[in-house]
Order: sequence, then structure tokens, then C-alpha cells
Amino acid sequence: MPAYNVISVIMGGGRGTRLYPLTMERCKPAVPLAGKYRLVDIPISNCLNSGLNRIFLLTQFHTASLHRHIQNTYRFDPFGGGFVDILSAEQTEKSADWYQGTADAVRRNLQHFRNFPHDIVLILSGDQLYRMDYAKIVEQHVATGADVTIAAIPFPTSKVEGLGLMRVNDDLSIAEFVEKPKDPAVINSLTLSPTLEASLRHVNKGEKHCLASMGIYVFNRKTLNDSLANTMTDFGKEVIPSLLAGKKLYSYIFEGYWEDIGTVKAFFDANLALAQPLPPFNFFDEEDPIYTTENYLPASKVNKCSLDYAVIGDGSIIEDSFIRHSVIGIRSFVRNGCHLEDVVMMGADFYETPDEMAANEKTGRPNIGLGYNCRISGAIIDKNARIGNNVKISLGNKADGTYAHGVMIRDGVVVVPKGCTVPGDTVI
Repeated sequence: MPAYNVISVIMGGGRGTRLYPLTMERCKPAVPLAGKYRLVDIPISNCLNSGLNRIFLLTQFHTASLHRHIQNTYRFDPFGGGFVDILSAEQTEKSADWYQGTADAVRRNLQHFRNFPHDIVLILSGDQLYRMDYAKIVEQHVATGADVTIAAIPFPTSKVEGLGLMRVNDDLSIAEFVEKPKDPAVINSLTLSPTLEASLRHVNKGEKHCLASMGIYVFNRKTLNDSLANTMTDFGKEVIPSLLAGKKLYSYIFEGYWEDIGTVKAFFDANLALAQPLPPFNFFDEEDPIYTTENYLPASKVNKCSLDYAVIGDGSIIEDSFIRHSVIGIRSFVRNGCHLEDVVMMGADFYETPDEMAANEKTGRPNIGLGYNCRISGAIIDKNARIGNNVKISLGNKADGTYAHGVMIRDGVVVVPKGCTVPGDTVI
């Protein structure tokens, strides 16, 4: 990384209502991912791999789990000046309520940022799956003399619903920014010029594309301070459009894999995609690793099983079962005769002792993990769930809502919430 004075700010998100019930007891950045990681590990690892080690994480809801993860994972030597600092919403003389939006969250923490020398602020989202070298966007930002640079990804015009779009000149300067347009005429007016369209390397040339904001911003320090000297609460809806008239805004085009994991369905699909033979996101990249907590768990144990397109987390025990196109998280216990297909199982935070399992047997309480002969498909099983023997769970034709024993359907995905107990012989 060039010797620019850069600090990174990761937005931890609000209540995470679109990811509920996965956010029932944790904030969005702490949601488990890919069998052993957390969502927050993605932007933090991108920062560290880009040579950026001064990182602020802004959160406000259910932060205990996130605090534990950060404290146990990201420890820096005292000579490098690096840190990952969690800044939760706090009451002050000026404000006693929650963050009102992305811009409001950054505004309230400017006082903390001032304690560290910096010229550039890199603002990131905490719920996206991608790998990016932030040094490149910072270098372009400096080279163009931009006040603000926005990372953008090309999207076909048929798939831009719900995204912030920008009209960009051939020199990558931003001429117009529209947050989540719905009018087809407006969307068509924001399509790439023939020159920029031709420069794209990894897109289908048969369809027109727009540049969609990735929620990644590079601000000059003064520009950020000036742009937040008001009551605006959101970058995409208010701050960025307000800067177009008087500041130099540029886009940075990113053509790699990028997935916004903002909904239960997106989370489910992104996890299952990792079980494919050639997953769109590569966790096996040794040059740019994704960091997470070292749990010192033993290798997983698999006995007499049929496994096909499966990701198995550390410390799992799987006995005489069929598992297809599924992600099995750390410390998962899958007992004899289970059949899992299209399942994201997050595992457990701890192992039960023999005495605890004996006590469970006396009371009829299922042990953590899956009991014998369970058949589960199209489901997310959150951490520490207890599913008894002979349980059958599948989507069927049920609508979104809450069903037996607290099991929910969200975005067409069955979710067994964290710590949920499903008694034996239950059929959902």
C-alpha cells in the first residue's frame, strides 16, 4: 500500500431486519459464513491484505458476539500501529438516540477518527462477500484528484432493482447518481457509454449495463467533514447526490465477484454456492487469505457417509449420513441416518460433555446438533440448535412466517433459529 494516511471504516448496519432471525441475537457483521467465518471477516481481511491496518467498525445492535470475535481474532503487535476498534452508538451531550443512517453513524464518530493522522477515509459495508485490493481504488482516487471515489460494479439493466446507479463519463467522473431507481426510462438513461461498455472484460456484451454502487466510498478527509456538516443521514440517498454539483466524484469499476448478503435468501444462496466444484468466491487463495478466529479445533470426523458438494467445518462429527450441496459449520454433530440437501448448518459454539448429554437423555431434551434419521432440505440451521430424532424439515408450500417450535420461513428459506429446540418426530 502506498504511504497514504488512510483509515478504514466498516459499517456494521442497523437492526438487520432483512437477515432476521439470523440477527435475533447478533448483529449482521457477526453472522457466521462459509462454515467457519463471520461476515465481518471479509472487509477486515480485504483491508489487511491491502496494507490497511487501522480499522473502525461501527455497530449498535447485539454487539456482544461481535466484540468477542474481534477481540479473539484481530490482535496486532504494538509496533505496527494496527487495530480493529469497535465503535458502538453512544449517548452524548449532542445526541441520545441510535444511528439514523450510514452518514449519521460516520458523523457521530468523526471525533474518534481525529485522534489518528489521516488524509483519506475508506468507508465499507459489513455485509458483502467479495475480494478487493483497496490499494487500487485509493491509488486511482489520488491520481484523479477526486474528492470522492465510489466503487461500482457493472450490472445488466434487468438486474439493477434496489441498487444505487450512476451515470459515468468516459474519464470515470460521475455525472449523475440515483438511489434505487424504478422507472425504466431513468435506468436506461444511466447505462454505460459505448466506450466504457466495450472496456468491460467479464460481462455479457449482448446486454446494456449500468454501474451500481457497491457501498464502498473513498473520501478526502476535508470533503468528508464538510459533507457531514449538516443533518443528512444516508450516503447513497442524500450525501453523494448533494456533492455532485460542487465536488469531483469518480467511479472505480470493479469486475470481480460481489454479493450483497443483505437478505436471508442472499445469505443462503451465497453459502451454498461455496459448495460448488468451482465456487464464485475462493476461500483457498493463499495470497489473499480470509482471516478468522483460530479455534484450535480437531479435524472433522466423517464415518460411513456419502458426501457430495459439501463444505465441512472444523471439529465436526458426521456419522453414517447423506449430505449433498450443503455447508456444515464448526462443531456440527450429525448422527446416524440423516439426509441433508441444500442445508446451511452453522454448527455450535461448544461441545456438550458426556454428563450434559446424559442429563439431556433423562429429560428428553435433544443434544446439540442433529438426532438420528433426520431429513432436512432447503434450510438454515443456526448455531446451537437441538433437533431430535426422526425430524423432517422442508419448505413445502408454506408462506413466510413462524411455525412449530419457533422454526421460521424467511424469503422462501426455512430457518431454525439459534438455540432453537425441535423435539423428535416433528414434521415441518
